Amino acid sequence: MNIAELKKRFLDTYQGSEAGIRVFTSPGRVNLIGEHTDYNGGYVFPAALTLSSTVIARPRTDRSINLMATDLGILVQASLDNLEEFKSLKWGNYQLGVADELQKAGYRLTGCDLLYHDTVPLGAGLSSSAAIEVATAIALVSLGNTFHGTEQPIDMVEMALISQRAENNYVGVNCGIMDQFASAMGRAHHAIFLNCRDLSYKHVPLDLKGYKIVIANTNKKRGLADSKYNERRSQCEAAFEILKKYIPGASCLGEISIEEFGRFKHEIKDETVRKRAEHIIEEDDRVLRSVEALNNNDIELFGRYMSASHDSLRDLYEVTGIELDTLVEEALKIDGVVGSRMTGAGFGGCTVSIVREEAVDRVMNEAGKGYTARTGLVPAFYVTEVGDGGREIFG
Repeated sequence: MNIAELKKRFLDTYQGSEAGIRVFTSPGRVNLIGEHTDYNGGYVFPAALTLSSTVIARPRTDRSINLMATDLGILVQASLDNLEEFKSLKWGNYQLGVADELQKAGYRLTGCDLLYHDTVPLGAGLSSSAAIEVATAIALVSLGNTFHGTEQPIDMVEMALISQRAENNYVGVNCGIMDQFASAMGRAHHAIFLNCRDLSYKHVPLDLKGYKIVIANTNKKRGLADSKYNERRSQCEAAFEILKKYIPGASCLGEISIEEFGRFKHEIKDETVRKRAEHIIEEDDRVLRSVEALNNNDIELFGRYMSASHDSLRDLYEVTGIELDTLVEEALKIDGVVGSRMTGAGFGGCTVSIVREEAVDRVMNEAGKGYTARTGLVPAFYVTEVGDGGREIFG
């Protein structure tokens, strides 16, 4: 749907006139390399996509907040004065969690009608939830500022942090900061080199002339993702508790170098816990090397780091599974695929590949057929661009 069609749908739902209607959007993201490092205080390297969550918004004079999505026939009605009552909603809790955290942070909000239209595939590991959260945060702050006459620039880093807190505290998902940060701070034709310890970041030019980013969705439901995610977090915490005795200056795994880890890894007696830490330490190093490769415009070397990342996620962190492994293997069989890896939490979701333009159709056709033959599942492919972060759309 284009903006005009979305506004018509909004008016069909909420009635009234177009006066006061505003449009906000925020993208999903793909993490190019640096997986499961964010909650360990490490480095990540995401890019915002042109797949997005768009919100048509109009203020109300009361304290009611109404939500609807174009692909759901559910109207959620809540009040800004008793948001705690809506935590158990199956849809709408992400948005209301953002409203709750904004108010706790001192933002003055107003009631509003909101209509959501999402092009980020749900459950694919492309951060549809972060896109919804950041778009909601921008919309609610913008409408509240106008209603209360307090217009001021929106701090997008703060919007990312508030969105993360909403997911942690209201929804109950213990996510890191990467998804919301990428959705809020993305820039077209750039990836974000983000240090998750202190949120220092750089936009790194992503010159993909002659190449495309191809995302492949396994279309496998990620039933294990949440429980295994929490398990991996606790294993990493256990590894750090041991290592910090020997590296007292470190505050997290992300501050431990490969050399330091090599000296003290034998102190981690549990092999599984040691493997988890080894992935984190080596993955951080791959992110640093990847940024250097892209600064030198060496796409082929960057692709090799991506593939090495997948190997580590498969063998050391053990979060891939047959579907993701098969998609990566089938893609790498094709000449013109310079790198491929899983992206996101794992156990389903998506892979991301860097592919020469002339090989894109072959990847979607041949890798898709090979994947179906081996798994019985039919993948979905998205040839995407790297887009801008959350913002208001004018005009």
